[in-house]
Amino acid sequence: MTIDEIQEEIVEEFTGLDDWMDRYQLLIDLGNEQPPLNEAYKTEQNLIDGCQSRVWLQADLVDGKVVFQAESDALIVKGIVTLLIRVLSNHTPQEIVDADLFFIDRIGLREHLSPTRSNGLLAMLKQMKLYALAFQVKQQG
Repeated sequence: MTIDEIQEEIVEEFTGLDDWMDRYQLLIDLGNEQPPLNEAYKTEQNLIDGCQSRVWLQADLVDGKVVFQAESDALIVKGIVTLLIRVLSNHTPQEIVDADLFFIDRIGLREHLSPTRSNGLLAMLKQMKLYALAFQVKQQG
């Protein structure tokens, strides 16, 4: 599936829910389904700056594709990072760097997050794109 196809799928899931409490619940459920991050990855260097809650992000290049794993100590944030992983993980660094993440605005996520969570969302996204860029540079060697 392409990044855009996955985003369309997410938009459909969320637009089926009219109430924002239901959407928050979906985010929490998604976060709870995410497998816990290996303790070895819960390091200072994997913590994302700019997030109010603690978010660890691990990125690995596997067979030319970036694989993300993450965990957060806040339920909604964990759900948000789970969505980002769903969209960006298992794609090439180039696809990730070029991705236009329209689903964030289309599901109303940015406007329904507190300013600090919104900043955290941008920080997570920025970090994922930076990892992809670093892998891309490494591949070109």
